[in-house]
This record gives sequence, structure tokens and C-alpha cells, in this order.
Amino acid sequence: MNDIIVTTLTSNSELTNSIVDSYLKSKGKLLRPIVTLLSAKFFGGINDKALQGAAALEMLHNASLIHDDVIDEATERRGLPTINNVWSNHVAVLVGDFFVTGALRCGVATGDGRILSALADMGRDLSLGEIDQVDIARNHNIDEATYMEIIRAKTASLFECCAAVGGYANDAPLTSIDELRRYTRLLGICFQIKDDTFDYYHDPIIGKPTGNDLREGKVTLPLIYALNRADMPEHDDMLALVNKEKLTGDDIDRLIVFAKRAGGIDYAYAKMESLRDEANDILTPYSPDDTVEQFREIFDYVIERRL
Repeated sequence: MNDIIVTTLTSNSELTNSIVDSYLKSKGKLLRPIVTLLSAKFFGGINDKALQGAAALEMLHNASLIHDDVIDEATERRGLPTINNVWSNHVAVLVGDFFVTGALRCGVATGDGRILSALADMGRDLSLGEIDQVDIARNHNIDEATYMEIIRAKTASLFECCAAVGGYANDAPLTSIDELRRYTRLLGICFQIKDDTFDYYHDPIIGKPTGNDLREGKVTLPLIYALNRADMPEHDDMLALVNKEKLTGDDIDRLIVFAKRAGGIDYAYAKMESLRDEANDILTPYSPDDTVEQFREIFDYVIERRL
């Protein structure tokens, strides 16, 4: 799969090749292609369609990260300088677009319209989820149900697409694909909840101490839970604080402390455990099976990961 990505992203542009080569040396966890290939294995086997589909999903994911770095004005990712930091926002956006075109080429290479359709639907959901989050952040109006729907669209939709691609690559029955999509939807939601908890910690081993979500007006699950605790003495003050037009560094620190004191982090972990239990029930009829156990190990990893 990595060879497919390298070949697809090789061009006649020396600058593009240099930037892409440097970027690909800092591979992430490759969680999404792993889920895609495991899904294919679950439905019969890893074949060329699955490999092309996994490469497409990984390139789309990386395109979104490159564009996110531009939006967030990030200077580092995975401990290395971002493309926008080394070159410019202009170049970074174009390289992100180049990754998208690579994903489309891999989608076409599958020769399967269902896979192309799944990739298109996922891209639509991902974009709308991000836009909805920006809109809600501007209006300071979010509850747990809205939060869950946003992360389903902006994160879990990509994991669902992994299951669909693996299934379509093996012409699996739609009912079976839908079951595995349910599992990966829960996995994706859990992944984003865990990601959001990192914003509440100053321990670099656990997460980068940025508070970036709150700076951008994004209220995530730990604080949503805390703000629903009317029994907390500082509840009214914190509710007024989170609705301020612009938060200061001190404001963010106070909200983080409040979320922890009110049990927001514990609640987030309890929610993740509940999602894992629900997901395990989906796969129970297929046990014992090595692939099922590997799916369960991935869910455990998502909850326990430190980065």
C-alpha cells in the first residue's frame, strides 16, 4: 500500500517530489488504512482493490491534515516542521490538493463505482462536519448530542468508509458491510473523544498543552459534561465564561480546571468504555476469529494511546 502511495504521488515536479517525500517520511499511525485492510481481510481477503482503496483513504486523510495545519497555523506535526511552516500556506494548500488528486486516481484504479461513491460521500461528510463545528463554535451553542453528530461526520465517517471499501473490494453482502460500518463508526467517535481529551492536559507525554479547541471556540465532551453540572458552585460563572466572544489564556486555564474538577475527563473515558462495549457486541457473533480480535485490539489502542 505504501508503494502505491509513493508511486501515485510521484510527479515531474522536483519541488512537489521533494515536499511529498519529506512528508511521507513522517508517517502517522496509518490507522485508517490498517482498518481498511483488516476490513478486507474480515470479508475474504486483501486484494488490489483493497490496497488501492486503503491508499486513497490514507491520502485523503493526509490531505485533510495538511489543510488543517494551514487553518491552525501549526508549525509542527509529529515532531517535524509542517509544510506551511517550511514553505508557505499557498504551497501547503496546493500539496494538500495534490494528495486529493492522488486519492482520486487510486479510487479510479479500483474500477469499482461503489468505492468511488463511498470516498465521495465520506469527503462530503468530513467537510460538512468541520463547517458545522465552526458554525456552532461561532454561536456558542452545543450539547452532547450535537457534539456526537459533529464528530460522527468529521471523524467517524472516514472510519466507516474504511469498512465499506474493504467490503466492496470483496463484494460482501450489504448487511454485513453495514454491521462493520457500525463498528467502525463507534471506533471513529471514540478516536475523536480521546483526541479531544488531549487538549485538557499539560503533560507532553499525554497530550500537547495547547487548549487550541477552546481558543477556536470548540467545546468538547469533557467541558460539555462539566457545564451540565448545575450543582457545581462555579457553574454559572463558567457558563458565562465559555460564552465570551474571545477567551484569554487565563479563561482557558479556568475552563480546563473546571472541566477536570467536575469529572469531565472521567465522563469522557466512561463514554469511550461504553462505546467499546457496544462495538464488541456487534462483533460477538463472528467470534472466535483472528481478525475480530485485531479489531478489538485497535479499539483498545484508541482508548489507551498517548499520542
